[in-house]
Amino acid sequence: MRVLLLGGGGREHALALGLAADSSVEALIAAPGNPGIGGVAELCQVDLTDPAGVAGLAVEAGVDLVVIGPEGPLVAGVADAVRAKGIAVFGPSAEAARLEGSKTFAKDVMTAAGVPTARAFTCTDPEDTAKALDEFGPPYVVKNDGLAAGKGVVVTDDRAAALAHAAECGRVVVEEYLAGPEVSLFVVTDGEAAVPLLPAQDFKRVGDGDAGPNTGGMGAYAPLPWAPPGLVDEVMADVVHPTLAELRRRGTPFAGLLYVGLAITATGPRVIEFNARFGDPETQVVLALLETPLAGLLHAAATGTLAAHPPLRWRDGAAVTVVVAAENYPGTPRTGDVITGAERPGVIHAGTARRATDGALLSTGGRVLCGTATGPTLAAARDAAYELVRGIGLAGSHHRTDIAAAAVEGQITIPD
Repeated sequence: MRVLLLGGGGREHALALGLAADSSVEALIAAPGNPGIGGVAELCQVDLTDPAGVAGLAVEAGVDLVVIGPEGPLVAGVADAVRAKGIAVFGPSAEAARLEGSKTFAKDVMTAAGVPTARAFTCTDPEDTAKALDEFGPPYVVKNDGLAAGKGVVVTDDRAAALAHAAECGRVVVEEYLAGPEVSLFVVTDGEAAVPLLPAQDFKRVGDGDAGPNTGGMGAYAPLPWAPPGLVDEVMADVVHPTLAELRRRGTPFAGLLYVGLAITATGPRVIEFNARFGDPETQVVLALLETPLAGLLHAAATGTLAAHPPLRWRDGAAVTVVVAAENYPGTPRTGDVITGAERPGVIHAGTARRATDGALLSTGGRVLCGTATGPTLAAARDAAYELVRGIGLAGSHHRTDIAAAAVEGQITIPD
């Protein structure tokens, strides 16, 4: 199988490692990729949000499967253009990708499907926003209605800060706050059949103890030792299958990766958000534990044959990933610094590039690298991940020191 992988972040590096390890993959091409992905794939350039350009590349490269990593190409309709060329694509249509591209659309789908989620109002002016904030009270939850690279959500007790974020975004969804630990569940689907992966937990806030602003994610771990028994089965029955059925009813079936972001509240799991692709950094830990060949699984979803795919196999133990971020992230990050210690197994590249003059590895984005490790226990995996991080040199960088700590110490509780 010849595979084209779109994207160049940490999620795509993790996907590239999984695809390259699949014996059915004879050639792996990545666009644009990054230096880490370049270790296992041939790199090429294409405008990821140009459907015709990506489709042309897929035809020219003679690939059997296109795997779309980021949300931008999905919302732009890249999957539709590639499918029109008769090539299998792992990723939903532009219409189905509105589950991520519009918070309002996602809420409409959930309401129609009877999916448990937070009450919400879509607001387009300060007066409506103020009324919605007063309806729910603090903590205030304000979400950019469109794509925002994981940083469009503000959760705050400061009403003025909530109003300011809404004004900056323009069109927002104001929601009631859902109290309880959060869970990320990835579901591979061909639109009919659906296969859950291991649930994971990520860390959105930039600082230890969930301090500071939201980010694209500062670390993650899997599996979840504190998760209620039957959680995945409950979410599949109450959330995933009703959502897929509603999208089929609308004539826009969802085939690809459905990301379900959940809060485990006193009254059960409630959906915080849907995404239309693998989450970053949860992908790093979930795929590190997947023993089933990845390309075959994604190809089955892309070709409507997922129901016939064998049950998934998982490695024993746990996985932890810790993100190393550039100075000033999640603000405008400092870039162009030399990175050392990144050439080791388990170091996943996100915002990196090679300097043309001497081949030095440089930082190019906010989330630069992450250390991803497995171990027989969550504590062992955590220790190994932080050992990787300690070996990375990047001036001004920062990382959280408490990834998976509360889970290791048994301190995560579900509200009564």
